[in-house]
Amino acid sequence: MTFVLRPDTMSRMALTREDAEKILADNFAPWVLDLGLTVEETGARHAVLRLPWSDALARDGGGISGQALMAAADTATVIAVACARGAYGPMTTVQQSTTFQRPVTGADVLLDARVTKLGRRMAFADITMTADGADEPAAHASTVYALLG
Repeated sequence: MTFVLRPDTMSRMALTREDAEKILADNFAPWVLDLGLTVEETGARHAVLRLPWSDALARDGGGISGQALMAAADTATVIAVACARGAYGPMTTVQQSTTFQRPVTGADVLLDARVTKLGRRMAFADITMTADGADEPAAHASTVYALLG
């Protein structure tokens, strides 16, 4: 996949992991922070977050619940969009579609969020969720965000 940056985005500095961690700490509800997400990597149009394994997030059968994965994907999108914009700004989820392909049991989940289109008022992203150490994704989400500021 090829990305073309608009001239007004080429001069923006990519956010560091520390910048992204601060956005996470300063802009999310306490229950989201309770997921324990950490930023593993940032780039010009993406972010990789880690959702640590927790028995508290497991459902019957021992797999991480879909609700936890969806919340983590939503959060990863905000960080990826902030990376693409060069800073955090107000935004809201317009749409999220998630497919679950295999359970995650006893492992952290890596969420690789990639901005596929960044406009003035809308952003689109794809998120791949993979159990740490696995080759195949456990889930995939597509998101659409309205950029409010």
